[in-house]
Amino acid sequence: MSTVINFNKARKQKARADAEKLAAENRVRFGRTKEQKQREHAEQAEAQRRMDQLRREPSAEDGDRND
Repeated sequence: MSTVINFNKARKQKARADAEKLAAENRVRFGRTKEQKQREHAEQAEAQRRMDQLRREPSAEDGDRND
């Protein structure tokens, strides 16, 4: 004789397994190490500083606008 299974539990278990498989694939595809995140943040900060230094007109935040 075969064993009786609860279809609700089997369906939920399969959904959890599929979600974990997808999560593992996404971690590999989109995941970045802490070092990579810090390096990217430093590069963005440096680029922003360079743009601020090259600005010809004062920004609105400086309060030097003449309206």
